[in-house]
Amino acid sequence: MTDTRVDPAGEVVELCRDLIRIDTSNYGSDEGPGERKAAEYVATLLDEVGIESRLYESEAGRTSVVAQWGGSGSDASSDRGGLLLHGHLDVVPAAAEDWQVDPFSGEVQDGYVWGRGAVDMKDFDAMLLSVVRARQRSGRIPERPITLCFTADEEAGGHLGAEVLVERHAEELEGCTEAVGEVGGFSATVRGRRVYLIEAAEKGMAWMRLTARGRAGHGSMINHENAVTSLAGAVARIGAHDWPVRLTPAMRTLLASIGELAGTEATPENAEALVEEFGGAARMMGAVIRNTCNPTMLGAGYKVNVIPTEATAHVDGRFLPGYEDEFFATLAELVGDDISIEYVSNQPPWETPYDGALVDAMTRSILAEDDEAIVAPYLMSGGTDAKHFRKLGMRSYGFAPLRLPADLDFTALFHGVDERVPVDALEFGARVFDRFLDDV
Repeated sequence: MTDTRVDPAGEVVELCRDLIRIDTSNYGSDEGPGERKAAEYVATLLDEVGIESRLYESEAGRTSVVAQWGGSGSDASSDRGGLLLHGHLDVVPAAAEDWQVDPFSGEVQDGYVWGRGAVDMKDFDAMLLSVVRARQRSGRIPERPITLCFTADEEAGGHLGAEVLVERHAEELEGCTEAVGEVGGFSATVRGRRVYLIEAAEKGMAWMRLTARGRAGHGSMINHENAVTSLAGAVARIGAHDWPVRLTPAMRTLLASIGELAGTEATPENAEALVEEFGGAARMMGAVIRNTCNPTMLGAGYKVNVIPTEATAHVDGRFLPGYEDEFFATLAELVGDDISIEYVSNQPPWETPYDGALVDAMTRSILAEDDEAIVAPYLMSGGTDAKHFRKLGMRSYGFAPLRLPADLDFTALFHGVDERVPVDALEFGARVFDRFLDDV
């Protein structure tokens, strides 16, 4: 019989470039173009292969796309419920003057696709679309019901995207018991071996505005109720605090694998040394063996010789699953009694057991394309839309597979200057994800 399969990687590079060229910068405010154009593009791509989709707009231009695919119900896998495959369409802003190329050009250079979103996460959007379109064209439609979802606003907490879908359009997600999204499945090279990291957990997110209030006055006079001084002290204490190492189940499993490569047993005492085995990725991996809290913005005053009544700071806090109480108790001590805390976004952490048929399918699909790989779970330092979808009871994972060069400082490219993804990694990811869908 003639193989009628369409190459699942055939379109992935061009789709990634096209998505990058649609500026969907999310400033976390009313500024920015929104996701509408990208959402319409995705809907058109699905419509071309006979997949009907729906657009949901929470505010003007803030648009998400949802489509139902597969699910004949004749296979036993359908007994496990539906599978949600989700990616987001927005990106963080980019300052063009800092880049080697136009961040919204989708340029291919030196074997890489360059541009804002190449890593976070229009690469996975492109993989998913390329694979789905190829399978639809060749009639390889999964037996398991699958919901395809491309969301708005993930880069600002998902409140105008995934959260809206969960709260207002839950019928689109009905029956989904498992979810697969971003920031997992990429490789890191440790002692010459590629280790593919599957996201099985995520830190909680506490974006906070600290406000200190004092007594206004002339800058030349003594003032023991200076709001700027009070705030500065709190910010300095937060920034300097050394949070203790805490190992969650996913990180214990991962570090055990790294310990085997290094010829040692992984313990909390040598966890930091094992994390250093990841090279450039240690900046992210080091953040997931402890709670973190980083001051990011300051604001106060309007004239140099006027002590203001109020001073504010914004802080990005991230806390491990199981260590929420420790995080908030420590934060309260660091801030003190005289400064108020307002949460801009406060979302819980999560951890999914690293077991079951879906995990087995992800592992097999990687090993089929890279048979000497090590596949292990990890905890992600940032946040994704999984936080919202899990409210509906889904087991969640991050699986956007990429086989990366050993010398690429991949984690530095998330929200970084000169964001780019290797062409062959995109094609590898599409092939792996196609195998994954054969097995779900």
